Amino acid sequence: MSEAYDPSDPDPGLALLLDRSLPFDREAKAALIRDQTSRSRQFLLPIVRPLARIMIIVAQLVHTVSPRWPHAPRLLHRSIAFGMRRFLTPDANRLILRHFHLGAQILRFISDNATPGFHPALEPMRPRTIDDIRDNLFLKHDLNIYNFLIQLNQEMERRGTTLGRVETLDFSAITEDLDIAPLPEGRLNVIDLQTAIELYTPAYAMLLTDRDFWRASNSLQLDETIGLYAARLTGEDKHLAMISNRHPLVPFSTLRAGFRLMLHGLSTEVLHGFLCELKARQAAGAAA
Repeated sequence: MSEAYDPSDPDPGLALLLDRSLPFDREAKAALIRDQTSRSRQFLLPIVRPLARIMIIVAQLVHTVSPRWPHAPRLLHRSIAFGMRRFLTPDANRLILRHFHLGAQILRFISDNATPGFHPALEPMRPRTIDDIRDNLFLKHDLNIYNFLIQLNQEMERRGTTLGRVETLDFSAITEDLDIAPLPEGRLNVIDLQTAIELYTPAYAMLLTDRDFWRASNSLQLDETIGLYAARLTGEDKHLAMISNRHPLVPFSTLRAGFRLMLHGLSTEVLHGFLCELKARQAAGAAA
């Protein structure tokens, strides 16, 4: 593949695909690059993005008058699942389902090592099919992050412990073997992940309460918090350089929530890849 390229017109996607500077699952990275270089992202996203941000403003104006109405999480998730099944590329759908698995693994890894024997009570996040999204999965994902932080820190306070480096880490939660069913590849499955997120974000803003949408948007900045927890437990902080959603004490505007959600997915992939590398390194050291 690298021998066939034209040095006078190098392909940016090929360069990124061959680059190994990030700890990133190779198949997931290839899927992301294919999705990011698609015609949908090139031509549809520039049209969708400004319209989507206008609709977010409209939704927030509605919720200024009526903070708790509309409130239709089931309609929202059924609509998202319908769109995923009918219109999103297989790469986009796989990256979405994969994200829930990786997020759940990372949270479990932290609790395994920060509070052995105690795990915050969270909703399961291992969707196998698109239909699993219908069970308010996006909303539950956001709730899980906050519930995790609250319950974990309550338990550490009860024990009188703090986060610190663990010499022998428990990596049992971290795996690259994900159970995801085959995904639709119809003639209309052409919309890329980033365009889909920009389309879904105003629907999220309109069909959830004002509190639910603000909580979901602000949860993106917890990328930094989760990254710091992993850094303290592992004693390594290289992955922190890839976190763009920072400073949860100073919330960002919701207008760029769609783009920040893409960055959230990227930081999750990088942190999971980093933990996979550490797991392999620890196993190699134990076998030596």
